[in-house]
Amino acid sequence: MYFAALLARTEDGWEASDTELDDVETLSDLADLAREASPDDDTVLVLIEQEDAWFGVVRIDGEDDPRIYVSDAAAAARSSYGEILLTDELLGREPDDDADLDSLDLDGTEDGEPDDDDDDTSAEAVPHSPVGDTEILDDLGVSEKELRALDADDALSSIAEALGASEVLETVR
Repeated sequence: MYFAALLARTEDGWEASDTELDDVETLSDLADLAREASPDDDTVLVLIEQEDAWFGVVRIDGEDDPRIYVSDAAAAARSSYGEILLTDELLGREPDDDADLDSLDLDGTEDGEPDDDDDDTSAEAVPHSPVGDTEILDDLGVSEKELRALDADDALSSIAEALGASEVLETVR
């Protein structure tokens, strides 16, 4: 079970909105969706959780690049929503510009014959630990230590409480 919400900071406080991520395929799509929630280029937080497995926070400040924190990269990697957040940069990998050409199997085994030389390296650099910007919420009242200590089952509620936005988050839950 997934839950995703946008928290947009306004001059009157935080505003929350439930969001559908079905049409979001890339981090750029997610950032655009978040920017639409704040016409004044204020801070927008995208909060995503998969029940008891992992949570993620994406912070958009105006036109700046998104800042990302994911509580458990390996768990998120098994999720379609988590894959959006786990960029090569976040995982410390070199971007694979030739991935489409490299993934083509041109050695005659494309008819379904197994290729014993192929190693599955898709999960090679995905740790069972937090990844990303651990200081993403420092200026909003959630320190790095507090962020790392959050459990996936109540992390979003704890973050919203620290921001003073627990009531507005609960209205969209």
